[in-house]
Amino acid sequence: MIRVASVPSSHAYVRHLQRVVGDSAHAASAEPSVIVLPDPAPVRMDVPNQWWPPRLLDARWLAEQTDVDFDVLHVHFGFESFSPDELTRTVDHLRAHRQPLVLTVHDLHNPHFADNADHLRQLDVLVRAAAAVITLTAGAAARIHDRWGVEATVVEHPHVVPLERMALPRPVSDSFVIGVHAKNLRSNIDALAVMDAVVEAARALPDATVRLDIDEDVFEHSSHWYNPTVGAKLLDYNSFPDVDVRVHRRFDDDALWDYLSSIDVSVLPYRFGTHSGWLEACRDLGTAVVASDCGFYADQARVHSFRMGIDSFDPASLVSAVRASHAERVPAVDSGTRSEQRQRIAATHAAIYSAVIKEMR
Repeated sequence: MIRVASVPSSHAYVRHLQRVVGDSAHAASAEPSVIVLPDPAPVRMDVPNQWWPPRLLDARWLAEQTDVDFDVLHVHFGFESFSPDELTRTVDHLRAHRQPLVLTVHDLHNPHFADNADHLRQLDVLVRAAAAVITLTAGAAARIHDRWGVEATVVEHPHVVPLERMALPRPVSDSFVIGVHAKNLRSNIDALAVMDAVVEAARALPDATVRLDIDEDVFEHSSHWYNPTVGAKLLDYNSFPDVDVRVHRRFDDDALWDYLSSIDVSVLPYRFGTHSGWLEACRDLGTAVVASDCGFYADQARVHSFRMGIDSFDPASLVSAVRASHAERVPAVDSGTRSEQRQRIAATHAAIYSAVIKEMR
């Protein structure tokens, strides 16, 4: 049995790295069993099931524990809470206790911050200290090799939507709905920049409408995401006859699956980023994706790309991408295919864990 302390363990991505319950093929194989330990409670809990900032990256906390024992520490997210010096102390502690570090590089550019310098300094520590590095696309692996000289194992993104939800039929519709979700106006999302081009594309397509969603946090004075200026400009699109603007609470998972199933294409207006779980949820539900070319979204899956970066945007390429998404409809990924993929992903992770433990000993 391999005990993995995952940072975090409760995230859907991490849960879907594990085998589907009841996998009979695994029981008959020689593959080691993997158990992912629960997230230690953080210093304070502001929301239910909060795991951040992760205690497992705090070297002082690790040194004080007598009942936290694991074979591998696998870091995915959450290290932005720690300075490079603090992370160095953590990897030194792991090395002293012969506990290998496995790192999955999800983000080469942190999607929450336009200035990526701190994120790269944190990755400088973690990538160089890791016994094994994983990433999601060949493009990201090449970038990792270019910067750090490290060979990363490419493991594809698992499903995001639960398998049982994926198996449900998609609602039948005779319209073509182009979705733009501004969310809470996270730093890398520029919904305002793309809206005119999206509306232009919709007007050239039969039965096409635009749905623009905004989290209500954008309009709440007490919210970290309060941004009434941009919010008001987005609300102005309500005056367009072919645009449906909706302000609401952040979707829970079930509401998100319903939303993605109700639109035909999701436009991802990212100024910077690397990979996308939202993209995978769209694939799970049969929603086409139009994504900027700033990251490795086109490496991750089949998308219609347009040109957009931190300080650049080509509206014509977005119009073309939206039109292409109308011409080429994409079926949902089969839940059985996702289940088989998940078994392969779990086996790859088990093999990596076994190898780094053997090497450390």
